[in-house]
Amino acid sequence: MKPSTKRGLIRAGVLTLATVLGLAAALAYPVIARGEELLAASWRYPYALLLLLLVPAVYWRATLGEDARTPRLKLGTTAPFAKGPIGGRVWLRDVPGVLRAIGLGFGILAFARPINTLRPQTSDERGIDIVLVLDLSGSMQAVIDNLPKDLSKYVTRRDTRIRPTRLDAAKAVIRDFISRRKTDRIGVVVFGKEAYVLSPPTLDYHLLDALVSRMELKLIDGSATAIGDASGVAVARLRRSHAASKAVILLTDGDNNSGAISPEYAAHLANVVGTKLFTIQIGDGEIAEVQDGFDLFGQPRYVSVPFPANPELLEKLAKQTGGESFVATDAKALQASFHNVLDTLEKTRFEAGTASFEDLYRFFLLPAVLLLALDALLRALFLRRFP
Repeated sequence: MKPSTKRGLIRAGVLTLATVLGLAAALAYPVIARGEELLAASWRYPYALLLLLLVPAVYWRATLGEDARTPRLKLGTTAPFAKGPIGGRVWLRDVPGVLRAIGLGFGILAFARPINTLRPQTSDERGIDIVLVLDLSGSMQAVIDNLPKDLSKYVTRRDTRIRPTRLDAAKAVIRDFISRRKTDRIGVVVFGKEAYVLSPPTLDYHLLDALVSRMELKLIDGSATAIGDASGVAVARLRRSHAASKAVILLTDGDNNSGAISPEYAAHLANVVGTKLFTIQIGDGEIAEVQDGFDLFGQPRYVSVPFPANPELLEKLAKQTGGESFVATDAKALQASFHNVLDTLEKTRFEAGTASFEDLYRFFLLPAVLLLALDALLRALFLRRFP
């Protein structure tokens, strides 16, 4: 066998062995750490996997292709080098190139961002299914006093001279109420002349807070107050709930004067689905102050406007469904009413499921970095080529 052929076979064997050992070393960490989860992983950037087509080219260029590179030192003849003795490190000259190609491949896999969907974890939680019903009729522009300091952070006013309105206080109390909940599923319905579902019962309190904070007058037709429709819509959102405790909390400052469903029939529907209706009347139902522009000195001007309410109707609805009725003449009483509602509700158990995602890129990135670092180290210290 010719010496050149023998050398070629030895080199091919070293290349194969280095490739197998390099892949085994690179795969050891991700396989031991996650195993079969890597096979079931999804890729956030699947098109990045097309870059793996470059790995064979890098593999060839960093190993066999090194022999064809442009010399950096011109010699008359290299015959003495070819006939000279060959050391053991000569046979390992392709190892850095193998490590570079494998490291690049694992770096591409890390860049494609493999993601594993963790198995949903279920746990028994104690909570209540609640739907908050917020009045957005025109009477909610009336001002309200005695806003607690802990609610001030939830009130956004462009001018500090302007007193908070009933809607400001209601939104602040609702947002404070949401922030204190942990396992209660909460939904929100808003109404004026018609009723709309802002959110079905959910545990996503961040979303609820964002939705409630954006509620303003005139977003819907506030020329009338459809208490019956709003209560019916809220009850409908709870008809499929399996919780033992279900409640609708109605915040309004007016009387039912619109809608296709009567409040009494909405209360009947609440009894059918086992829902208690809690009513909170905002204001005393008589004369209220409303801002009417600014005076000559730039100070806000307020006028008295009658906003009739129907406390008898609200009390009747609550009594008919086993709930309670409250009257909040100021913001502090409104906040207390919410806490009183929770005190009267029993707790129930339901199964809460949560699913999370794990990013697996680090299990490919670490071997890639180590292999590329080892490639640079070997080329710089032990396996340098000449010329």
